[in-house]
Amino acid sequence: MTSDPSTPVLNRLLQALPPADRARLLARCDQVQLVATQVLYEPGDAIRHVHFPTTAFVSLVSTADGHDGLQTGMVGNEGVLGYELSLNAQRAPLRTLVQGDGLAWRLSAKSFEQELADSTPLRRVLHRYVCVLLAEFGRSGLCHQFHQIEERLARWLLTTQDCAHSAHLALTHEVLGRMLGVRRVGITNAATALHTRSLIDYRRGVITITDRQGLENAACDCYRANRRSYSDLIAGG
Repeated sequence: MTSDPSTPVLNRLLQALPPADRARLLARCDQVQLVATQVLYEPGDAIRHVHFPTTAFVSLVSTADGHDGLQTGMVGNEGVLGYELSLNAQRAPLRTLVQGDGLAWRLSAKSFEQELADSTPLRRVLHRYVCVLLAEFGRSGLCHQFHQIEERLARWLLTTQDCAHSAHLALTHEVLGRMLGVRRVGITNAATALHTRSLIDYRRGVITITDRQGLENAACDCYRANRRSYSDLIAGG
């Protein structure tokens, strides 16, 4: 489906572009449906499309032989998948795994490269976005090493809510453990602790955030630092 430039964009990076640059880029886009568990790229795959999620959200997963992988980041309507093309890299460094069903604007790698050549604001926004991601990836390693599972789970749930735009998150303990690199019993204990504090509820594979402010207080400072980084990106974009 070819996009209509008058249609609400619902992607914050695209909204940060000047109207003329945004309309020209959207005219090249199709709107596509992304489905949970869909893998857009495995490490080393050629990047053939760029996706600007609107209602979908996607995990960036670092993989190693014999392991399921560890989530190093998440992309929702604040970001873009395939940003590596803006750095002249043609292959995906991470697994991109769809966590939540939804829509995205998609354009071919060739069209994206043409837009990069024509739009200085697009290049500037994307380069700043890459800097934000690098900072987040750095914090992710520190967080995994030094912060308690309960703090990390709170951060992950908040980030997922930001991307899903819903307090109801269809997440099993198995998925949470795989994404955080923690055994299932660790996730169960951390989720029980957050439930005991009346911050979340958990029923039939759905986690509901019942006290957003309380969960923010329970999360490690990585969550607030990531939000500050992105706010600075948009303010300076």
